[in-house]
Amino acid sequence: MDTSKAGPGTGSSGAAGGVWLRPSARAGRDAPPLSRGRIVEEAVALLDEEGVGRLTMRRLAERLGTGSTTLYWHVKTKDDVLDLALDAIFAEVEIPPVGDRGWRADITALIGRWRTTLLNHPWSATLLGRPMLGPNVLARSEFLYATLLRAGVTEPHLTAAAYGLSNYVIGSALMQTTWTTNVEQATRQAAQEHLRANRERYPALAAHGPLTVDDEWDGSFALGLTWLLDGIRANAAAEVPTRT
Repeated sequence: MDTSKAGPGTGSSGAAGGVWLRPSARAGRDAPPLSRGRIVEEAVALLDEEGVGRLTMRRLAERLGTGSTTLYWHVKTKDDVLDLALDAIFAEVEIPPVGDRGWRADITALIGRWRTTLLNHPWSATLLGRPMLGPNVLARSEFLYATLLRAGVTEPHLTAAAYGLSNYVIGSALMQTTWTTNVEQATRQAAQEHLRANRERYPALAAHGPLTVDDEWDGSFALGLTWLLDGIRANAAAEVPTRT
């Protein structure tokens, strides 16, 4: 979970990530009854139903039964809403409880739950290039880094390992949601036939490429994660005594 993309001064404007770096919008006894929590809940529902492209402050206000002016008491911009919604869904990524399962099992559980959350909210993977400084994201990022440290992974390999795992789950979820949502079965079949017809030019792809595989997402993801964790374990073992 890469949270390093927030630059200096982000909170001084309405840019992505700014909601975490500036004081909350006006609140207290003078604030209207609409709450930020209710806004975020409705925003997530809208995003789940219609995607990022359909989210506007006006449409969100209409769903909440209020006016845009009232909405702006709680959130400054659409970017605020997206940042808050993105962090809200990360609450669904359960942090493994403290136990004796070992670092590898803990990371596997965290990454698996993260993937499930991204697939349950297909819009979310497209937003993960934003500065991610919300409390839910940071708590899970902290767990990932702390678990890698427990495994004996140190810098510069620590950041590389965390980025590798984060990029893997994000890329996997983005590919799966894009492929299953936007590509019709007829198009998939035509793509497969195209590769087979050009097998002399693309022999490896014709026999084994992703376009020739039908919906083996879970197995492929699990195998790829195993390879990543094998590499992390091998690197950690080269630096410190083997840990489980």
